[in-house]
Amino acid sequence: MGLSGLDIYKLLPKTNCRECGFATCLAFAMQLAKKAVEIDKCPHLSPEVKSKLEAQALPPIKLVTIGSGDTRLEIGNESVMFRHEEKFYRPAGLGFIIEDSLADSEIKTRVEKINTLKFERVGQLLEVNLVAIRQNKDAQRFRDTVKLVSANTALGLVLMSDDLTALKGGLDILKGRNPLIYHATKNNLSEVAQLAKDFKSPLCVQAQSLEEVSGLTQILANQGVNDLVIETGKKPISEKIWDLTQSRRLALKKSNRSLGYPSLVVVQQDDPYAEVQEAASYISKYAGIVLIRGVEAWQALSLLTLRQNIYTDPQKPLQIEPKLYPIGQVNAKSPVLITTNFSLSYYTVLSEVEASKIPTYIVSVDTEGMSVLTAWAAEKFTPAKITESINKFGVKEAVTHKRLVIPGYVAVMSGELQDESGFEIIVGPKEAAGIPSFLKSFK
Repeated sequence: MGLSGLDIYKLLPKTNCRECGFATCLAFAMQLAKKAVEIDKCPHLSPEVKSKLEAQALPPIKLVTIGSGDTRLEIGNESVMFRHEEKFYRPAGLGFIIEDSLADSEIKTRVEKINTLKFERVGQLLEVNLVAIRQNKDAQRFRDTVKLVSANTALGLVLMSDDLTALKGGLDILKGRNPLIYHATKNNLSEVAQLAKDFKSPLCVQAQSLEEVSGLTQILANQGVNDLVIETGKKPISEKIWDLTQSRRLALKKSNRSLGYPSLVVVQQDDPYAEVQEAASYISKYAGIVLIRGVEAWQALSLLTLRQNIYTDPQKPLQIEPKLYPIGQVNAKSPVLITTNFSLSYYTVLSEVEASKIPTYIVSVDTEGMSVLTAWAAEKFTPAKITESINKFGVKEAVTHKRLVIPGYVAVMSGELQDESGFEIIVGPKEAAGIPSFLKSFK
C-alpha cells in the first residue's frame, strides 16, 4: 500500500519554500499521495528520500505488454481488489492454444477461426488477444509452427516450450513482436532469463506455490528481468483462485513487490463447457491471461461478454451519443421512437427495429447512461428533457408527421409530454420484443 500524505510529509524538508507551487510542504505531500503532482516538483529532496518516494509511486502490479502494434495486450497496473472501490483497468487477455503436433492445414484453419472471433456488443468491439503455440514435437517443428502461425495472425503470441533451442528459434522468428516466453522455472531460470534479456521479451515464471514464485521473481528482478507474468501450475479450481486472490492481495495490501505481477492460467479441460466455466472463474478472480484450447465462437463470446461486464466502470454506465439515429432507409413518414442513451437500452431497441425491417428513427435522450425506468425515477427522462432533445436533434425537420412513440413503462408521462412537445404521443410496448409487431401495425 502506498504512503499516505502524512507519511510523505514526514520525509519532506518542511521548509514551505513554495518552489513546488504549493503553499506548504503538507499541501504538496497530500497532492503527491493522490499522484496529482510529480516528485520532481520539490527541488530539495535528498536522493534517498526521492528514491523511496519513487518506489512507492510505482504501481503495485506491474504493467506488462505482450505483442506489438494495435493488437498488443497490456495487463497489470491494477490498484484495487474490488470494482466498487474504483474500477478494473486492464481486461484479462483471452488466448487460444495451438499444438505443434497438428497438421499445417489444421493449424491454419484454427488460426483463421481465431482471427474471426470479434463481436460487437452494446456498441463495443469485443476481441480475443493471444495465440499460444505449445511444443509437442522437436525444435524444428516448433519453429515451423511459430513461423506458420505468425504469418497468419497479428495477435500477440505465447511460446510454450521447455526446450531452450525451440524457444530461441521461435524468438528469432518473432523479433519485434514481443511474444511472451512460457515459462521459467527453478530448473531453467538462468537460461530462460537470458533469453528474455536478449530478446527483450516478457517472461512467465512458474512454481507450485506463491512463496516459490516470489523467490524466483526476486532473482529475476536482481538480474534486470522485470516484465514478468506469474503462474502456480496445474491445480484444482478452488486452489488456483486462492493463489490468484492472494497474490493480488499481497501486492495491493502488503506492498509485496515480488508478487506484483499479472497472473496467467492455462485451462486444461477436455469438455468444452467445463473449459469455459473454469476460464470464466479465472477471469472473475483475478487472472491477467487465460489460455484455452477451444476456438468455437460461443466459447469466446461467452467469456468476452463476462470480461466486458467485469471491466466496465461500475460508476459510469455504458452509454452512446445522444442524437437522432436513422435506422434503414428512413423518410419523412418514418416512425420516431424515444429511448435513453444507456447502451443496452439503445441496442436492444435497435436490434428489434432492425428485425422489423421498417425504417425508423430512434431518439436517444441524454439520461447520463441510465435505463428508461431508472432515468424516469431519477428525473432524467422527463417531458422537458425529451422535448429539449427532439428540438435539439431536428426531429421536426426530419419527419412531416407529429407523432412520437414512448416506452410503455413511462406511459404516465404521455399527457404532459404531449402538452410540452406539441407532438401526439403514442405509447409503445413495455418490452423491446414487442417493437416489431408494433411497428408493422404503425400507420
